[in-house]
Amino acid sequence: MKFKLCAAMLTLAASAALPAFAADWTVGANVGNVPWEFQDASGKIVGFEIDLVNEAARRAGKSVQIENIPFNGLFSAVQSGRIQIAVSSITITPKRLESVAFAQPYYDSDQSLSVLKATKINSLEDTAGKTIGVDTGSTGDMYATQNTAKYKIATITRYEGLAPAMLDLAARRIDGYISDIPAVEYYIKDKPQYRIAARIPTGERYSFMTAKNWPEAARLNDILTEMKKDGFVSKTHQKWFGSVPPADSSTVKVMDVPKL
Repeated sequence: MKFKLCAAMLTLAASAALPAFAADWTVGANVGNVPWEFQDASGKIVGFEIDLVNEAARRAGKSVQIENIPFNGLFSAVQSGRIQIAVSSITITPKRLESVAFAQPYYDSDQSLSVLKATKINSLEDTAGKTIGVDTGSTGDMYATQNTAKYKIATITRYEGLAPAMLDLAARRIDGYISDIPAVEYYIKDKPQYRIAARIPTGERYSFMTAKNWPEAARLNDILTEMKKDGFVSKTHQKWFGSVPPADSSTVKVMDVPKL
């Protein structure tokens, strides 16, 4: 009896030591990045890119776990293998392609300068002597940093997501916020205290980010092609942005995998 009891206790201890169920694909996302990935009223993680990655996984026969990671941490998480895929309206750039890989793009975008409606900032030139907020490591961060001298920006304040930046903008702790225009438009549509002072043409495109040597990258890209051809990506765009994407956009057109 003692032997059986000891054996049972050892089995329980061993079971407790086993790791929790691991999904086939761990997907990193900067949750709070509306409407790309954020929590709804019930706490569920939803959004345009969440719909895309969940559908891609379903078609691949894979399980998915979403892990909340600050934007700047997504790059090292992919490279280290901690996650297999990263989403968060991540712009494909030549610099990033040196260390990570992307599937074909699925969204075209620009940057924007958002301000409080009551301010007198109406252009980038009006940011002289002002404090501007950006998301750490984002293309908005890169743009503001590269153009600090040109526009005589006094200070750049960095955030880990749109919501805290917009709250600081409302509190006048910053004078403007440079970020992806679709996310800002979605956020301010029911918040009349904000407005977009300037659209900043940057010709950005977003996609799934993976490690360079991830063996399932080609399959993921093939599935994205299928999702474009059968209209899933376009319908998801309509669901989250309320408009039909242009026929010549990367949301609709099948495109090549980005390369250096």
